[in-house]
Amino acid sequence: FGDASVKNSIEGTNAILGGKGYNLAIMHGLGLPVPPGLVISTAACHAFYEAGLKLPQDMQDQIWASVATLEKQLGKGFGSVEKPLLVSVRSGAPVSMPGMMDTILNVGLNDDTVVAMATQSGNPRFAYDSYRRLLQMFGDVVMGVEHRSFGEILHDYKHAKGYHLDTEMTGEDWQQIVAAYKQVIIDQTGKPFPQDVRQQLTMAVSAVFESWHNERAKFYRNLHQISESLGTAVVIQAMVFGNLGDDCATGVCFSRNPSTGANEFFGEYLPNAQGEDVVAGIRTPLPLEKTPATAGTSFEETMPVLYKQLCDVKNILEKHYQDMQDIEFTVEQNKLWLLQTRIGKRSAAASVRIAVEMAHEKLITTDQAVCRVAPDALEQLMHPTLAPSSKDKPFAKGLPASPGAAMGILVFTAQEAIAKAHEGIKVILARTETCPDDIMGMQAAQGILTSHGGMTSHAAVVARGMGCPCVSGASSVQINETARTLKCGSIDMKAGDFITIDGHTGNIYKGEIPVKPAVLPEELQELLAWADAARRLKIRANAETAQDTKTALGFGAEGIGLCRTEHMFFDAAKMQLMQAMILAENIDERRKVLERLKPLHQKDFIDVLTLMQGLPVTIRLLDPPLHEFLPHTDKDMAELAKNLGVDTATLSKRIRSLDETNPMLGHRGCRLGITYPDIYRMQADAIFAAALQVAKNIARPVALEVMLPLITGLEELRVLKKILTDSADAAGIEGSAVDLKIGIMVELPAAALRAGELALEADFFSFGTNDLTQTTLGLSRDDAARFLPAYKEQKLMPADPFASIQVDTVGALVRMAAASGNAAKPGIKLGVCGEHGGDPASIQFFNTIGLDYVSCSPFRVPAARLAAAQAAIGQKKSQ
Repeated sequence: FGDASVKNSIEGTNAILGGKGYNLAIMHGLGLPVPPGLVISTAACHAFYEAGLKLPQDMQDQIWASVATLEKQLGKGFGSVEKPLLVSVRSGAPVSMPGMMDTILNVGLNDDTVVAMATQSGNPRFAYDSYRRLLQMFGDVVMGVEHRSFGEILHDYKHAKGYHLDTEMTGEDWQQIVAAYKQVIIDQTGKPFPQDVRQQLTMAVSAVFESWHNERAKFYRNLHQISESLGTAVVIQAMVFGNLGDDCATGVCFSRNPSTGANEFFGEYLPNAQGEDVVAGIRTPLPLEKTPATAGTSFEETMPVLYKQLCDVKNILEKHYQDMQDIEFTVEQNKLWLLQTRIGKRSAAASVRIAVEMAHEKLITTDQAVCRVAPDALEQLMHPTLAPSSKDKPFAKGLPASPGAAMGILVFTAQEAIAKAHEGIKVILARTETCPDDIMGMQAAQGILTSHGGMTSHAAVVARGMGCPCVSGASSVQINETARTLKCGSIDMKAGDFITIDGHTGNIYKGEIPVKPAVLPEELQELLAWADAARRLKIRANAETAQDTKTALGFGAEGIGLCRTEHMFFDAAKMQLMQAMILAENIDERRKVLERLKPLHQKDFIDVLTLMQGLPVTIRLLDPPLHEFLPHTDKDMAELAKNLGVDTATLSKRIRSLDETNPMLGHRGCRLGITYPDIYRMQADAIFAAALQVAKNIARPVALEVMLPLITGLEELRVLKKILTDSADAAGIEGSAVDLKIGIMVELPAAALRAGELALEADFFSFGTNDLTQTTLGLSRDDAARFLPAYKEQKLMPADPFASIQVDTVGALVRMAAASGNAAKPGIKLGVCGEHGGDPASIQFFNTIGLDYVSCSPFRVPAARLAAAQAAIGQKKSQ
């Protein structure tokens, strides 16, 4: 891509060249300063694996031909001691995976070329610093030397010399380190570092290809649902050096603030350093833009001409890509070079703000803005924030690298974070700096704290992409990972102590700090208004309490798709009556208790229907097995026996008589209504009385939908529908301001198979995809977690079927039932009330098959609104 012949005529696409190679070619085509290089395509990655982890000979021939072109273009020689050419070897997947695969810098250095570099540059310190970096990366990535071995050598040497920073090291010091690094490679591998530069390059390319399947890359792909079949490209690029002297630097910048979304240039740099120093957080970097606190150290102040040039680059790239850019740059002897650009990772709040502001700036359309924000990101916005009292004082402050409040016990390794999280314990992962190998521990932790690194370090970038709170660069905090301690002034903490971090402010507190509800970005309402204009699916919420109903309405729910009446019985007064009803000795006794329960139940429905003000409310009659309402411990049984005036032995015998071998497939749902019709009759009377009372006090008719659970066929439906219609007639629903519909929950394959005939009696179908998944796949939702990870790992199941609908099985039944129902009763209302109602991928499927609405938990309503809009926009584009 450094050859002028390819300018403005890039061959291939992002999928072939990988993100890094494709974007470098784009930048070159835009006339921006990019070091020349070559791209080995993702197709070559597949060929490498098909050849048994070997570079085929024809591939090697092409690499050497391209390197020869690079030599000619630059007037340098790869391995030459006259004018040595050094290259970087970097991964470049089609989808950004920051830090997950491997990079090797300074390939081409050996015992001869390093002398030439030292002589020609007049800077031995630079030459041997570059050589030790190659030895460290190559030894770790290619030869399998333990990464910490190099760090320990450098740490011990600096300690012995009294150095604090790498920049204090002289050329002679780096020569000593080079010798020590070469020896540790021999000690751990039995082989010397290869002096043949061609061997270095082929081994480096192979190692980068192999890193596509390293553990952290596989974990990251699973976490972000990136296809393993993509493969990675490899970029071989001429080195430019930010560590040549005081007129050199390296940095990372974002065209907008990745934490807040503010339209401000944001970034960090290090003078006299290579790019890995910024990303790895080895040194805390300096700001790009001058502030009152920079005191002449900012890039804007120290290199003003290059700062202006970088601002121009930022504007060009953002305009071209129409999105916030993450740019890596190097300054070599006062010349700016661009090493990479990509779509920048950002916090959820920043994602919303950037999308909305770019639409206002006419960079993108409102539909594009809607599609720019991941629905899952909106769920991150619901995270609470800290509400410290006057006595809660932070003991330290770092950089607010990724917003959110996080509390937990201190752990100091990724392995410990994973182990504690598996035990259900919340943890904060504290590290001097994180590295890509920490990815699994970072995902397991509630939050991340580092003492080194900046806002563009590995910890910050990965945490923002994961939606995990992070405070980085807390330089006053001393983290000792070996001793498992954290110290700051008089604060002395150890593993297992509670700590709180605030990713909004960077504050760090000892112990647990109170939280307050999240404050949503003001741009969110505008984005959701655009989403509402674009979507077809209605969005309802699952709610049965006044609080849940208010929350749902506040988040824009257009109705209640599932009001679970059993949840209304869980307060103490109603629970006692429910238990007395269940344990009644005869029908007359049961009816007496139900009469006492009815006004309390009616009050619940009045509260919900009043709040909804005529929006549709789907009320499901009692569903769970009766034993779920009864006590199981000796203490609770004794208390209930006392309340009921019976002896404990009699009560225990009665409770045991209700036990079932498989209660979720047993005496529950509509089967309760068949065997205990008085229960459903009481519920119907309470619902209709409440609806009539509310209808007198609101401006719109009450849109009431009563739903029968666990229906298998027409016979059950007719028996139970008569109970409901008789109750409705007795109450006087017909002719009132109550619009009554009676429908069923389709949650069994039998109901899906008989949907055509069931539609003749039902006014609506609501697909209960939780139970439909259990009964279709034969999976227990409560037990499947024990083996589903193994299924996903072996690619036997692409995703958890309870989290995202399995389209070819459960989805096929929903599609078939919807079509059959519509054929029998055109326009029958069709919705979803299972967990899949809030899943973006499932919502896309439901939109495609023409359902009318989805229902989800109140806090998932904004995400569902956005996902439904994206599904509609995507469907419109494909037509």
